Amino acid sequence: MDSSKGSVKTAEKAEPEKFLVVDVRNAPPQVMKQKVAGAKHIPLKDLADRLGELPKDKMIVVYCWDTWCNMAAHAAVILLENGFDVLELTGGIAAWNTMNFPVEPVV
Repeated sequence: MDSSKGSVKTAEKAEPEKFLVVDVRNAPPQVMKQKVAGAKHIPLKDLADRLGELPKDKMIVVYCWDTWCNMAAHAAVILLENGFDVLELTGGIAAWNTMNFPVEPVV
């Protein structure tokens, strides 16, 4: 499956029970401000210690800030090394916002 914004959103909409979107940005809520609606926030710096919070029976879709950010790629490696199925959301939250997909405040 292609990890472009449209294809991830289409797949998630068709079969939402098969996906978990994870925000891996390392920033306080007041800096992040918003996240993909329904996404779980696990900062990259904490990911290795919080793997138990993630289901192995779902495709994990990770994202960070934008195309210049490499946190999602690092998160994908950690997840793959630990037996997860993972995709990286190309373009991060910036691309998600450009596509006008749903977001929610980070609390």
